[in-house]
Amino acid sequence: MPEARETAVYTHGHHESVLRSHTWRTAANSAAYLLDVLKPHMKILDIGCGPGTITADLAERVPEGHVTGVDHAPGILDRARETAAGRGLANVDFAVADVHALEYPDDTFCVVHAHQVLQHVGDPVRALREMHRVTRPGGFIAVRDADYAAMTWYPAVPGLDDWLDLYERVARANGGEPDAGRRLRAWALAAGLRDITATSGTWTFATPEERAWWSGLWADRTLASTYAERAVRGGHATPERLRAVSEAWREWGRREDGWFAVLHGEILCRKEA
Repeated sequence: MPEARETAVYTHGHHESVLRSHTWRTAANSAAYLLDVLKPHMKILDIGCGPGTITADLAERVPEGHVTGVDHAPGILDRARETAAGRGLANVDFAVADVHALEYPDDTFCVVHAHQVLQHVGDPVRALREMHRVTRPGGFIAVRDADYAAMTWYPAVPGLDDWLDLYERVARANGGEPDAGRRLRAWALAAGLRDITATSGTWTFATPEERAWWSGLWADRTLASTYAERAVRGGHATPERLRAVSEAWREWGRREDGWFAVLHGEILCRKEA
């Protein structure tokens, strides 16, 4: 097996404010571009599974198959196991893995899926080569990543531009690429993939409940998560600046006319048979 070589640091960590968004994710709202190719017998690898909500959804869609969820952070896998157990799923398991060096033989899985992963890794092209290696001929590599610079919102609350600038600098200092969505097709081509369908998808937060939830988790994440710690420790922001950004999020969340859209790039790549 290739030697592991993860060099990036996961920007968000697993603070409660981060898991608040991760546990909201479903196959329907985060992997819709993949669902039409799933068959009941398929064997799936879900990379960067986090708390396992998408993993569990995928397992329910392949009742005669199996899903393996993997994550680089061992601690989060207990939460993923609880998610699967709570749904009574017997066709799912979880393990620690590095996407740069997957400990699986060639041609193992029908589908290899990664949601919001490549923006955080040190070598996304190598990661895609590994995903391709462990995919069976005729199978699929499915990747979806946000693109921070393409996120857009209304109204132009002072402080949210500051948030975006700060987040992108912290993420890049950690070895990641926050504008990954627009790069997925290029990374896939560089990895040697050729049968590529590139699409995009969005999350939109506009109702009072959606605004309160989205603004609240980012306001909290800006003050209390691993991201906040790294912003200060890396010299990217002072605690005072973080408090100002956090309040900007809360101000936006209180706006009746508030609207926020998150753009994602998506690629569905079929491995040559």
